[in-house]
Order: sequence, then C-alpha cells, then structure tokens
Amino acid sequence: MNGGGLKILLVNPNISQSVTDLIREEAMRVALPDTEITTATADFGVAYIETPAEAAVGGYAALKMLAEHHPGHQAAVVAAFGDPGVEAAKEILPIPVIGLTEAALSAALLLGGRFAIVGISARIGAWYRQTVERLGLGSRFVGYRGLRGSFADVGSVQRDEKQLLLELCIACVEQDGADAVVLAGAPLAGLARQITDRVPVPLIDGVGSAVRMAEALGRSGFAPRRSGALAPPPAKGHAGLPEPLAALIGRTR
Repeated sequence: MNGGGLKILLVNPNISQSVTDLIREEAMRVALPDTEITTATADFGVAYIETPAEAAVGGYAALKMLAEHHPGHQAAVVAAFGDPGVEAAKEILPIPVIGLTEAALSAALLLGGRFAIVGISARIGAWYRQTVERLGLGSRFVGYRGLRGSFADVGSVQRDEKQLLLELCIACVEQDGADAVVLAGAPLAGLARQITDRVPVPLIDGVGSAVRMAEALGRSGFAPRRSGALAPPPAKGHAGLPEPLAALIGRTR
C-alpha cells in the first residue's frame, strides 16, 4: 500500500449488534491512528455461533457481507471465533482475510509455550478443539474452559460474568499449565485488557490480534492469487446468489 491510511473491514457473522459494537470499540482502541475501521453485522443467522452447524450459516453470512462491503478496503476480518467462512473468503476475496482464531493462535505461537482457551459456553468447546486441530496447533493446546450457565445477553456477558471468566483464566494457568490464555470470541473483545494484571500469563484478545495482523498484511501490498488451490474459483453457472457474491464466484481468473 502506498500512502494514506489503511481501511479494514470487520464483519460479525452473528446477528447481535451489541457484539458488533464491542468489536468496533476494541478494534478502534488497538488500531493505528491512520487505520479506518468499517463494521458490518449479519442480517440473518444466530445471536452467537456455538456449533459447526451454526458456523456453516455464519460462514455464508460472512461471505455475503465480505462480498458486499470489501471494495475500498485493504484487509478484512471475520470477527467470530472458529473462523466461519474464513478459508472460503481467502479464496474469493482479492484482499487478505483473517479470522479471530487464526490470529489469536498465531499470537500464542509467537509468545511460546502452551496455550488454553476460555470462552462463553461449555458446548462451544468441542468445536474450538476441532478448530485448533485444523490449524495444526493441537500439540500446544492444553484445553478449553467455558461458562456452564446461561447468560441474559451475549453483548453483556463479559461484564456480567467477569469474575467467573477471570477464575477460568487462572484455572487454565494453575491447573492446566497454560503459558498463555486466549479469550475466545467477539463477545469477549476487550476483556483481556481489563483483567490482564490479575492473570500471571499473557492474555490474548482475538479482535486485537486480528486487527494488528490485518494492518500488517494490508500494508504489505501482497498481490492477489492468480493460480493454485486458493486462486479465485473458475467462472460457472450459478443461481440465487446476491449480486456482489455472484460477481466474485463467477469472475474469471
């Protein structure tokens, strides 16, 4: 990129606007002064993604938003842990696309040692473990801990359950041997900054990690792929796709 500020698109593949507000607030806090942040919220799907089936829906929502809003941006972030739609987006988007999980785990890898993940529900843990394995970091992963009770609002869960989430982080260190703890998911954006002085190992925020890495990749000016397994898909007949997505699916190489 030559001159001017960087524009990063953050898409929330959940329907919770309150979570998008958290994402934007933390992204603006960590971004460089000349970075411009754009956010978008899914107009269909679930309040928060918790299972592979919900991730499939969220992945399509992410692709739709990325297709609609990416022009004029130099990088994009899918702001949901588990990275729904990220692999597909890397194929069809002409700009770098980063997921919260791959960004946070990359930070954990660079910090060294073993890492744990803390999240907002027990059910989500199985999918997160699958995601860690898919990213090739299973040997560094010491386990997942999540809230076991229900919560009133996904947008306020980090505020309402801050003490319990803190206790889970400490348990990851003292009982599981974690050398770093990843706070999983957009609903926990910004929590690491609030409790870092009470946890004796680095706390990793997915949104902050993804924005910093998007800045690095966006400013590097990498050329889009024109061949290989992640090259844009070949032009072919299609039906029922939103026009911006159809334009990406059907374009020639």
